[in-house]
Amino acid sequence: MILPATTAKMNKSTPVILRKLESSKGFIVKAWDEFSDDFKDALYPHRHDHYTGMLIENGEVEVLLDFEPFRMPAKTLFISPPWQIHQVHKASQASGWYFSFENDLFEESVRATLDKFLEEIISIELTNTEYNWFKSVLLSITALDELNEIPYKEVSHPLLSAFVAQAGLTYQSKPQINTVNFASRPVIITKKFINLVRHNFHRLKKPADYAEKLHISVSYLNDTVKKITGLSASLIIQKEILREAQRILYYTDTSIKEISDLLGYEDEKYFMRLFRKKTGFSPTEYRKHNSPPDDYLF
Repeated sequence: MILPATTAKMNKSTPVILRKLESSKGFIVKAWDEFSDDFKDALYPHRHDHYTGMLIENGEVEVLLDFEPFRMPAKTLFISPPWQIHQVHKASQASGWYFSFENDLFEESVRATLDKFLEEIISIELTNTEYNWFKSVLLSITALDELNEIPYKEVSHPLLSAFVAQAGLTYQSKPQINTVNFASRPVIITKKFINLVRHNFHRLKKPADYAEKLHISVSYLNDTVKKITGLSASLIIQKEILREAQRILYYTDTSIKEISDLLGYEDEKYFMRLFRKKTGFSPTEYRKHNSPPDDYLF
């Protein structure tokens, strides 16, 4: 069935929930369906400080990722990086597996599997053979709780590492994926730059700040990022700032002055000019025209 939608709009005075990974193992793997408590919690806007993902077994799930609809039919695997805002919008007879993990759980070679992709998420519509393999690994991980009285990372971590590494290989093998050399120095530098921006855009606004952290010249950073993404380093910094501003405007009633402060701008008017220049709307106009839909599950 389709989960019922209400006509009530979301309460913007409620802050977006930040969910931290509460597990001594460094990861969580669980089965879920529409009636699971974890699934019900996902009906509210939230973000994670770690990687999360789902393997859809039955039905279909529609989620909002940074206020954009994203449809996941059965046999879809997706892995999302930290800090995106998620919310389950609709579900139709859906069930599957949920997993969360810290990136530093793995060896460097496996961490690189995630870091080498420039896309925001890894999303794969699996064949039957692929789906059955990924499901078997998750079943093996959850079965360890019954096999062993205490967790043994020597067993569980390699299984999860294999899952993540194979997800990257499967994603890369799909025809829509650009076959760029992910191990090349320009791609590695670009990915490091993007990761730095995601964690530091509140206080570091200039390409020179990031070039210094990467121990390269500003011109080399700009040329490299432009070659790989088609965008300048300055534009990528601005896009990350504006994306966070849009999240706050969309999901909360935080004042424009407070948003400006949160994003590291002492001059509220400068922030407002930048926002209008890049989006075509003032922050107030954007909030007015981009409220969450009436059929949010609240």
